[in-house]
Amino acid sequence: MASLLMFVTLLHLITLAVLFIATMEKSWWVWDNKESSDLWYNCQFDNETENWFCATSDETEWLQAVQVLMVLSVVFSSISFLIFLGQLFTMSKGGLFYLTGVCQAFAGLNDFTAVLIYTLHNKEILQGMQELSSGHFGFCFFLAWVCVPLLLCSGIMYIHLRKRE
Repeated sequence: MASLLMFVTLLHLITLAVLFIATMEKSWWVWDNKESSDLWYNCQFDNETENWFCATSDETEWLQAVQVLMVLSVVFSSISFLIFLGQLFTMSKGGLFYLTGVCQAFAGLNDFTAVLIYTLHNKEILQGMQELSSGHFGFCFFLAWVCVPLLLCSGIMYIHLRKRE
């Protein structure tokens, strides 16, 4: 049981770190490694100075929805971990980690909704940028998709996990 507890805790921390990176890093959409767009900024690489120059993204309703859902996902996953630590030390023997699991699953649903909106509405989110056909989804977009099953699986594992001494 201790190994399962360590596995779930490690999975939660890794998922939380990957989710945070996916939310904050600058690569949700990439054009030829010279320009990228994320949830917060549009960045261009200047060959002369070899620096990235970033400007705030145009705030469309779809982009704001994705931003809010990704931040909520990070917040709910963080709260879930804090609740888990609290339950671990205060819950009686044989108790289930329902609240932790529900918060983690809710974080997964928020993440799923955010990346689904970005997938379906990237034309509206990236309007006014370069031609979309010359670009592709960046690694942060894929990290966010990877977090969806990890968050949902860890939420289900928390729901079935019992506290033992």
